[in-house]
Amino acid sequence: MSKDQLVYFVFGAVILIALILDLGFLSKKNAIITMKQALRQTFLWVLLALAFFVFMWVEEGQKLGFEYLSGYLMEWSLSIDNIFVFILIFNSFKVKEKHIPRVLLIGILAAILFRVIFITVGVALVAKFAWLLYIFGVFLVYTGYKMFKADDEDNFDPHHSKIYLFLKKFLPIGDTDGDGKFVIKDHNNKPLYTSLFVVVVLLAAIDLVFALDSIPAVMGISRSSLVIYTSNIFAILGLRSLFFLLRGAVNQFEYLQQGIAIVLVFIGIKMLGEHYINLWLDKNTQVLISLMVIIFCITGSIFYSIFINKRKLAKENSEGTP
Repeated sequence: MSKDQLVYFVFGAVILIALILDLGFLSKKNAIITMKQALRQTFLWVLLALAFFVFMWVEEGQKLGFEYLSGYLMEWSLSIDNIFVFILIFNSFKVKEKHIPRVLLIGILAAILFRVIFITVGVALVAKFAWLLYIFGVFLVYTGYKMFKADDEDNFDPHHSKIYLFLKKFLPIGDTDGDGKFVIKDHNNKPLYTSLFVVVVLLAAIDLVFALDSIPAVMGISRSSLVIYTSNIFAILGLRSLFFLLRGAVNQFEYLQQGIAIVLVFIGIKMLGEHYINLWLDKNTQVLISLMVIIFCITGSIFYSIFINKRKLAKENSEGTP
């Protein structure tokens, strides 16, 4: 068994065991996930991801280890951006609290399947047409610039999205949640797709849209398919617990989008100037610089958001004091 095969085997075993623990012991059907449970599950997924980083370092070396960690942090921060849209979807379709954990889990598992396909196709295309990396680089710079300036998510309405309108055009969609079912029978004994079915499709589709940014970004950090697969899947699997942990506070990170945008622009420029950067810096140094930029921008934007929110709150309190 080669080193890569061993890493894939360990990765698969860890994911399988973690899912069994998560689904079999930490989650119960139709049970509301508390903040304590969400914190425990988030801690479990982050701990597993960091443990895998150590394993990657030991088995594959420092370079791939840090590439994996950089990719994971990049995907993890983008996951927080996903959560805001997920909240809009759940609120728009009035999903009951008891159904959210199962719907979110199925949506995330579907998203993982689509991401695996997307990554496989992307890696194969880049291997055959290396010039695609320059297109990815331009795309990331453009996306980062638009993300830094825009606030499109505030205008997102799930009921007017192209995905929902497409489903409604070709499928009989009902307003009911089917008491937790995805397909029920109407009064004519014909199949009727419930709002929960629509939510699952929207979650998977929206994540795939986010993947159009995140996967090229990880490719800008590493060319290793091992790094791209593992960093993506670890980050996405932790998304469900992160949703329940942060959904009440995600709006407090109003400058996180700008932090992510700066990282995307940085990685895009790095992809475009890779030939010249390689003349001055070795690969290990480049990976360390990328990791430091990601950590600085993401943590900096989060702490800056908290600082600004506290200052606004203090100002409002002072103005409200007679």
